[in-house]
Amino acid sequence: MREFETDRLRLRKFRETDAEAMFRNWASNPNVAKYVKWQAHENIETTKGFLGYILSQYEKPDTYIWGIERKSDGELMGAIDVVGYIDGCPEIGYCSGERFWGNGYVTEACKAVIEELFADGYKTIFIAAMKENIGSNRVIEKCGFKFIKSIEEQMSYCKPEIVTKNCYRLDK
Repeated sequence: MREFETDRLRLRKFRETDAEAMFRNWASNPNVAKYVKWQAHENIETTKGFLGYILSQYEKPDTYIWGIERKSDGELMGAIDVVGYIDGCPEIGYCSGERFWGNGYVTEACKAVIEELFADGYKTIFIAAMKENIGSNRVIEKCGFKFIKSIEEQMSYCKPEIVTKNCYRLDK
């Protein structure tokens, strides 16, 4: 996994020193957490534990986990990664701090990650978003993904509620 830059962003590996920015900018925010598989972090120790897990994943060759950093001021705004594989094809996931929403940062990061995954030889990329997450569905469509279907399923092992997810696909 290489680090790279876009016009406004630096996509880089997470560092041990990122816990505070991560907690402050998105991990503790319930408005961010309502659209992802994890619960909002109640304290910095939870974030440090999660960050430790992320750092341990870099030892694996098929790991793609980037912190999204704004180049203008070095602010760590969010994360984008491959959250899993569907029939050998990567599925992207992302989140960013609420105060950064609506500025095109995630769209810019997502487009760059798509290019990176295609350059690494993948021909198809998947992504999903909760149906009511209008902003995320817009990001996905701006990145060229095509809607496949909506599914109802449990949000995650730690969030038992049933949600409707829109599923998308992008082919090279």
